[in-house]
Amino acid sequence: MQTIWLSGAEWLAVLRIGLGLWWLESWRHKDKKGWFERGTGIAWAADVAGKHRWPAVKRGFESVVQPRPRLMAYVVVYAELALGLGLVLGFLTPVALVGGLLLNLLYLVLMIHDWAEQGQNAMMMLVAFVAFVGVGWQAWSLDAVWGLFL
Repeated sequence: MQTIWLSGAEWLAVLRIGLGLWWLESWRHKDKKGWFERGTGIAWAADVAGKHRWPAVKRGFESVVQPRPRLMAYVVVYAELALGLGLVLGFLTPVALVGGLLLNLLYLVLMIHDWAEQGQNAMMMLVAFVAFVGVGWQAWSLDAVWGLFL
């Protein structure tokens, strides 16, 4: 494969790192005090799930998230941090790519009628998919240094 400036593996690493920075920005801009102390993030999601056009989303939210809002707040916020760090550093990259793809899919389904967010989730899922099938941890990653997943 012929590319400009970088090898194919390095371009995939650029995508992977960019996706990781996107997750880190998502983590950085969250009001952690609001999420952890006032429950604002889960309360917002409960409102969205309660009005969702698919009854299964409301039932799933009520059975999995609503009974444990504090735990779920920590899971969401620190999942975004872990995904960002994993992708930027290239550590357990395939796990981070699949985890990010699933978290974006969850966000996509939850906010299916909020088109302002859908472009971001769809693009993040596309980048995660391309980085996964392209083995985006071959360059500039701890996985490559340690010979993991190669």
